[in-house]
Amino acid sequence: MASKKAQTDGFEAQYKRLEESVAKLEEGDLTLAESLALYEDGMKLAKACQELLKDAELRVTKLQEQFADGLGAVREDAEDYDTGPEDASDD
Repeated sequence: MASKKAQTDGFEAQYKRLEESVAKLEEGDLTLAESLALYEDGMKLAKACQELLKDAELRVTKLQEQFADGLGAVREDAEDYDTGPEDASDD
């Protein structure tokens, strides 16, 4: 159930389904078989959510690295230009 749906749902939808599963399990009005099935589905949802968060974290890290690399290039370019009076006092 979770595996097919998890492939198409976004993080928010999967997380909401996980919360609903937890709430049903906490109610305790389920048979053992229903509880096990719901638990299994919840574990699949939790894993899918974790993978989506990990992917998002990797994307953010890459963006931060690209930004930092871009700043480094800007700083290097700025150092190549004569800054004026400050350089003249070094003589």
